[in-house]
Amino acid sequence: MSRYQILSLDGGGIRGVLSAVLLARLAQAEPKLLGAVDLYAGTSTGAVLALGLAAGLPAQQLVALYREHGRDVFADTAIDNIRDVGNLIGAQYSATNFKRLLIQTFGDKRLRDLPVRVLVASFDLDNDAYDPSAFRTWKPKFFHNFPGEDSDGAERIVDVALRTTAAPTYFPVYQGFVDGGVVANNPAMCAIAQALSTATLRARPGGNAGATRRVRLEDIALLSIGTGRAPQYLTEQSADWGLSQWARPVIDIMINGGVDVVNYQAAHLLGDRYLRLNPSLDTNVALDAVEAVPQMVALAERLDLTPALTWLRREFLR
Repeated sequence: MSRYQILSLDGGGIRGVLSAVLLARLAQAEPKLLGAVDLYAGTSTGAVLALGLAAGLPAQQLVALYREHGRDVFADTAIDNIRDVGNLIGAQYSATNFKRLLIQTFGDKRLRDLPVRVLVASFDLDNDAYDPSAFRTWKPKFFHNFPGEDSDGAERIVDVALRTTAAPTYFPVYQGFVDGGVVANNPAMCAIAQALSTATLRARPGGNAGATRRVRLEDIALLSIGTGRAPQYLTEQSADWGLSQWARPVIDIMINGGVDVVNYQAAHLLGDRYLRLNPSLDTNVALDAVEAVPQMVALAERLDLTPALTWLRREFLR
């Protein structure tokens, strides 16, 4: 049976280095892995990885981006803290350094320039309807380079990357968009839906030359890589909280709570054709905890990937 291979990458800020190291190890053990991917799906830091891999960057180079430039991306200043009253009335970080790094990495390339299909989750704060009678609201936005009327192929990779990584309270809103993690921190199900609605698959060898057909659910094999399961919990049994108490927990619950829901859905839909790599963390690592990069790298390097490689050879590299 022909397969349609999807690689899905979660959001998680600096914790994306864990995903990058896992990918580098898998690609070193199975050099055909990245060349077999039909669709890269990513959210936030996972989208940066997805875009980089789709552009042909080696996984090890992406690991280096986190290790060498993490402190520049999450750089704060005393002047900024004074202007923002700490973090009360302004984002914790400017996106200036991050944008500079993205431009150095991707230049002026557009999504249509990528040789592989991509899907990037973001959130549009205003659909900006020109028709006064139209319903105006915020909505999820999934940037992709599939052909068709709704293709986002003309979008700059740098702009898409900044739209998907504009995490509330961490970075400013970018071009009216915020981090895709607010709706799809694990984009696996979004990738499945996109593939079923727009992707095609070459006919089996021996069939009509050049013939294609629409992708079916039974064609899909999906490798999903997370940024680590953090030990987060609330011990309150009957808390009577208001806005100030719920502000930070709600953001974490909103961004991380849906990750396992998607894992449940994808596992039940795909069965043996689905694999999730998302090791547990010893401590909770914040999105901007650059000092934890060595810890994340060490965790990814010691994880036993034997079962994952067995799965790849059986289900993904066919």
